[in-house]
Amino acid sequence: MSVFKVIDRTCRPTDHAKSAYDLSRSNKKRLRVLSSTILGLGLLGIPGAFAQDTASGGTVVLDTVTVQERIENAWGPVDGYVAGRSATGSKTDTPLIETPQSVSVVTADQMAAQNVESLGGALRYIPGVSGEMWGNDTRGSGLQIRGFDVWDEVFYKDGLRLKGSDFASFLSLDPYGAERIEILHGPASVLYGQNSPGGIINYVSKRPTGETFREVEVSVGSFDRYQGQFDMGGVVDEAGVLSYRLTGLFRDGDTGVNFVNDDRIFIAPSLKWQPDADTSLTLLGTYQRNKTGWGIQFLPADGTVFPGLDGKRLPKSIFVGEPAFDEFNPTFAMLGYEFEHRFNDTWLVRQNARYSYLDNSEQNGVFGGGANPNPDLDPGLDPDGHTYHRYVDAGRSNLGNFAIDNQTQATFDTGPLAHTLLMGLDYQYTDYSDWGAGGEIDPIEDIFDPVYGAPIGELTPYADTDTRQWQLGLYAQDQIKYENWVLSFGGRQDWTKSTIHDKLEDSTSEQSDNAFTGRVGLVYLSDIGLAPYLSYSTSFMPELGNDSNGEAFKPGTGEQYEVGVKYQPEGWNSFVTVSAFNLTRENVTRSFGNDTFQTGEIRSRGIEVEGVASLDSGWDIKLAYAYTDMKILDDGDGTGGNTPYGVPRHRLSIWGDYTVRSGMLEGFGAGAGVRYIGSTFGDDANSFEVPAATLVDAAIHYDWKNMKFQLNASNLFDKTYVTSCYNRSSGCFYGEGRKITGSMKYRW
Repeated sequence: MSVFKVIDRTCRPTDHAKSAYDLSRSNKKRLRVLSSTILGLGLLGIPGAFAQDTASGGTVVLDTVTVQERIENAWGPVDGYVAGRSATGSKTDTPLIETPQSVSVVTADQMAAQNVESLGGALRYIPGVSGEMWGNDTRGSGLQIRGFDVWDEVFYKDGLRLKGSDFASFLSLDPYGAERIEILHGPASVLYGQNSPGGIINYVSKRPTGETFREVEVSVGSFDRYQGQFDMGGVVDEAGVLSYRLTGLFRDGDTGVNFVNDDRIFIAPSLKWQPDADTSLTLLGTYQRNKTGWGIQFLPADGTVFPGLDGKRLPKSIFVGEPAFDEFNPTFAMLGYEFEHRFNDTWLVRQNARYSYLDNSEQNGVFGGGANPNPDLDPGLDPDGHTYHRYVDAGRSNLGNFAIDNQTQATFDTGPLAHTLLMGLDYQYTDYSDWGAGGEIDPIEDIFDPVYGAPIGELTPYADTDTRQWQLGLYAQDQIKYENWVLSFGGRQDWTKSTIHDKLEDSTSEQSDNAFTGRVGLVYLSDIGLAPYLSYSTSFMPELGNDSNGEAFKPGTGEQYEVGVKYQPEGWNSFVTVSAFNLTRENVTRSFGNDTFQTGEIRSRGIEVEGVASLDSGWDIKLAYAYTDMKILDDGDGTGGNTPYGVPRHRLSIWGDYTVRSGMLEGFGAGAGVRYIGSTFGDDANSFEVPAATLVDAAIHYDWKNMKFQLNASNLFDKTYVTSCYNRSSGCFYGEGRKITGSMKYRW
C-alpha cells in the first residue's frame, strides 16, 4: 500500500497549529500542491517519497515522508524579534497584518538581548508606551499608553486579566517567564471587557513546545546584583503526549536607590497533555516572592528638575524614607489551564481559566509629603530649601481572583466570503481586603544630607475595606475575508457589580454598571505586502468610589478612530506599522496620592511608527517613534485646554544588534540603542516643564559552542534625568542610572 504521512500539527489540528499552513481555504490548496509534489518525487524514484509500481501493478513502499517545520503561532516562541501572528488583538491565531489595530510584540529573544528585568524595561522600545513614569518603582507601576496613565486594569496574562487590589498588583511579574509581551494600542473592551481606552498589555507565558532543551544562566551586575535563572522543557513519554516546561529565577541584589533591595524568587512550571492533534490541555502555574522596598521616591522639583537654593541637585540614589521601616514584600501565585478541542474543520472550542492569589502583608513606607494622606501636614520642601516634610504610610492587602473565558470558534464559507467567527462568554470574580494607615514623622532637616532614625508616629487607619467585584461579558466577533479584503467586527455586552464593606464606618455600598462596546475594522492586503487599514473601537471602565460631594463616579468610556498601514515585505523577516489615531476618554478619574477626582474629558491624538527586522545577515533592529498631542478638553479644576502632566509630545527609540555569522569572529556580536524622551509638563496647570532626556543602552555578546557570554549596560552614560512630575513640591521621580550586567548562559 502507498504510504504518505504528514506529521505534526501542521495539517489541521488545533487552532495553535493551524498557523502552520493556515488551513483557511487558500492554504488547503498549498497542502494539495505539497502532496502532489511529494507524489511526483516518488514517481521519479526520489528516496523519501513513494512510487506506484506500474509494471507489476503493485506498490513499492519507500520511506515515510515527514513534513515538520516550526511554524509560528500566536502563543508560541518567535525566532528573533519579528512576530508575524498574535491573538491579543483578536483572541484567534491571526496574522498581525490582518489585525485592524496597532499591536506591538516584544519577543523573548529581544528581551534576552536587552537584558530586560522588569515590565518597564520591556516597554522601552515600544512607540507611545512607557513603563517607567515613576522612575525606580519596584512595584512595576508608572504605566502610560497613548498618553493615559494606567494601572493594573491593562495587565493581562495569557488573555485573562490580572486584577490587583487598591494597594498592590501583579505588575512586577518577572518577564523571564514570558515568551512574548504584547501591547494592543487603543480600546480593547470588545474582547476583554472593562478596560482603559489606552490599550492592554498581555504577558504570554512560556509553554511546553514538545522540544527538549535546557538553559541555565548566571549573572552579576551593578548594585550588588546576583541572579541565577533556568528554562528547560521536553517530552515526558515516548509518544509525546505529555510535555513539560519549568522556568525559574533567583535574585539577590540592591537597586540604584539607597537602602532599597530587589530580591526575588520566581518559579513557573507547566505541563501539556495532547492525546491527539485535535485536543490539548495545558496547566500553567506561577509563584513569585519579592522582597524589596519602595524604589519610588517622591521628590521636590527644586533639587531635581531645577537646582536647589544653593545650586545643588539631589543625587539619583536619594532616599527620603526610613531604612529600618520601609518594606514592600508581595507574594503571588497563579494556577490555571488552557483547554482546546477541535471537532472538525469548522468547529473549535477553548476554555481558559486561572485562579490568582496575592498577599501583601508587609508594606510600610515613609514618603515625601506630596502624596500625604494627612492634609494637616505641610507637604514638600520648606522655603529654606533644605527641610523636607514626610509622612508615614502602611498597607496590607490580600486578594483572590478567579477568571474564566469560554470560546467557540467556527471557520466556514458563505459563498465567496471566508469567516472566522468567535463567540465567547467570560467571567471574573475578585475578592480582596485592603487596610491602610497613616502617621506623622519628623521631616528631614537637610534633604541634601539626610539623617535617618526619626521615630515613627502612631498609625491611624484611613482605610479598612473588603471589596467584591464580578464581571460577566458576552461577546462575538467575525473576521471575514474576501479576496484581498479583511473585515473584522464585533460587539460585547458587559455587566459588572462591586460591593465594598467599609469596616471603619461599618457601612456597605454597592455599584452596578453595564455597557455595550464594539469594534469594526477593515484591512486591504495588497500583493506587495502593504496593508492599509482603518478601525473604530470603544471602551468601558467602571470607576469605584465617590467624589468630594459623595457622588458615585461615573463609568469611564473611550472612543478611538485609527487609520494606518502595515508592511510585511516578501522575502524579508521584517514588519512595519504606521498608525494615526484620535482617542477620546470621558469621565476620567485621576489620583494624586489618596486624593482621587474625576475630570470631564481628555483627548489624545497622534502618530506611531514601529519597525522591526531580524535579517539573515545578522542584524536585529527595532525602531519606534510616537508623536502624542494630548489635551484636557473639559476639567473642573480650571485646567481645560492644557496638556496632562507626564505626556511627552515626542518619543523616539532605536535599537540595533549585529552578530557575525561566519569567519574568525563568528559568534561575536554587539548592540546599541538610543532612547529619546521628550519634555513633559510637571503638572496639569502646565506651570513648569520637565526637560527631555536622551539615554543610551549597549550590549556585547559572544556565542561559543553551547555557551553565551553577554555584557549589557542600560543608561550607559549614567544620565541623571527626571522621568515625570505631577507637582512641584514633592511629585517628581528620578529615572534609573547606569546599570551594567554580565551574564553567562549554557544551553544543552
